[in-house]
Amino acid sequence: MKILRKILFPFSILYGFITSIRNFLFDKGILKSTSFDLPVIAVGNLSVGGTGKTPQIEYLIRLLSDKYKVATLSRGYKRKSEGFVLGSATSDAEILGDEPFQFYQKFPNIYVAVDADRRNGITQLLSQTEKPQLILLDDAYQHRKVKAGFYILLSSYGDLYADDFMLPTGNLRESRSGANRANIIVITKCPKQLSETEQAEIRLKLKLTCSQQIYFTFIDYDDFIYGGNEKIAVNEIKSEPKLLLAGIAKPSPFFDYLKNDNDICLTFPDHHNFSDSDLEEIESKAGNKRIITTEKDYVRLKDSKLALQLYYLPIKSTFINHQQNFDATILEYIKTNLET
Repeated sequence: MKILRKILFPFSILYGFITSIRNFLFDKGILKSTSFDLPVIAVGNLSVGGTGKTPQIEYLIRLLSDKYKVATLSRGYKRKSEGFVLGSATSDAEILGDEPFQFYQKFPNIYVAVDADRRNGITQLLSQTEKPQLILLDDAYQHRKVKAGFYILLSSYGDLYADDFMLPTGNLRESRSGANRANIIVITKCPKQLSETEQAEIRLKLKLTCSQQIYFTFIDYDDFIYGGNEKIAVNEIKSEPKLLLAGIAKPSPFFDYLKNDNDICLTFPDHHNFSDSDLEEIESKAGNKRIITTEKDYVRLKDSKLALQLYYLPIKSTFINHQQNFDATILEYIKTNLET
């Protein structure tokens, strides 16, 4: 695969040229970008998948939803519905997509909407009887038909965009210069004890503009697994034989946190739609063992034949330091840009 990616390097140059022209046309106003009269925060990345957008969106929801009427707007990747859909009691993962449905289940006091056309999606949200006061755009860093008021760019500690290349040789959706649009850059999935010295080295490597802020976070795992109406302490099940199941972009940390030598680990593609044959394979390999999966996969599997032995492990994004500064920056942006 690495050799093939190197062979495809000329296509990376072509792809980078095309995306650079597109960004230039938006920057110069030749291609239209629509702004809206309420705070809009776009969260995304330069690379494909696996940077921790979902826990970052959930962090923002927790920060803001007690103070404001919040809406999230996602594409709804791999959903079976089309156009604009607003989460409701009849929604499921097939209608909204796994991550938006996860938001809908965890945060009942917010709007959760999906629409590949973010401009239309925002317009539809603003037509609701009770309009949202702010909108969080999930995975919309490259969706330039909407001009967000604030951009949060995520980059994984082990896969910094400064060390990456354009698709298909690397994983970048656009050139590294796209990072200049970000107000805040969050380095995700860091070691918990990342030193101030290494943080400073990353700041230098990324060559931030004078107006940009940078923060460092790690993935924090819950102390319990959850299934049905039951919760069990992680330290009680780590030593027992179990089946660990993940359909996410980078499952290794999830497996490493839970597994022992007697465990079975099953990996499926990111956003995987589990077929009947998949369920039979999982059931056969699990036997009477517990099946522990990610929260994103759980919303797809909780009503399946695996339900009685199925559990999930929640995660959240935790700041290594300067969390109060991050919160204050976000809250100040919203306060300043709310309609009066």
